Amino acid sequence: VQLQASGGGLVQAGGSLRLSCAASGRTDSAVYVMGWFRQAPGKEREFVAAISWNGGNTFYADSVVGRFTISRDNAKNMVCLQMSSLSPEDTAVYYCARGPIYWSDSVLQKSKYNYWGQGTLVTVSS
Repeated sequence: VQLQASGGGLVQAGGSLRLSCAASGRTDSAVYVMGWFRQAPGKEREFVAAISWNGGNTFYADSVVGRFTISRDNAKNMVCLQMSSLSPEDTAVYYCARGPIYWSDSVLQKSKYNYWGQGTLVTVSS
């Protein structure tokens, strides 16, 4: 499974960006939880958002609730992260990842994800 994240860039504070993650290879990713994580310079990689296989469940980090929206299109093997009201604190490399099959409270744990994309850089200027 290969995950290709795209859509990062430079944006001013208050602006919006839409990240995309395309899955290829063994494309049974439709049955898995998909997630977005981010890693700011000098910090640990942290959970951002996750979505269940059919989109029926979503979960967000407290820091992005109400600003970010995760979605997926299984027919296109695509997961997206719509980000709005961005702040400099959102500056990071954003990674998409494939997680477990079953939805649970553990979807925010990095250890539950076994395939990762290469990351896309989001820079928010003040």
